[in-house]
Amino acid sequence: MIDFDKLDKTIHEKGRLSIMTMLASRGEWKFQELRDQLKMSDGNLITHLRCLQKVGYVSTEKELKGRKVTKYLLTRSGKKAFKEYLRLLEQIVEQGSS
Repeated sequence: MIDFDKLDKTIHEKGRLSIMTMLASRGEWKFQELRDQLKMSDGNLITHLRCLQKVGYVSTEKELKGRKVTKYLLTRSGKKAFKEYLRLLEQIVEQGSS
């Protein structure tokens, strides 16, 4: 039986799941690129990113190229948590389709 309590509630929220998926797919994203791709407001995106940073899943890199550019990427623990989250989802899909 699947233990649904093991679903990571931080990742499971739609906005944060979208961010984690984007970061896992490409490694790093600039804030503006994430915002545009996910069609989120600045405030909404930064709130979700801060939540992911607070638990150690996301880190930032700042560059000065004429203006300040902030890039976001998954940490080692973020990658591990996301893989575990996906593994649990796979189990749910397998159980639901049998």
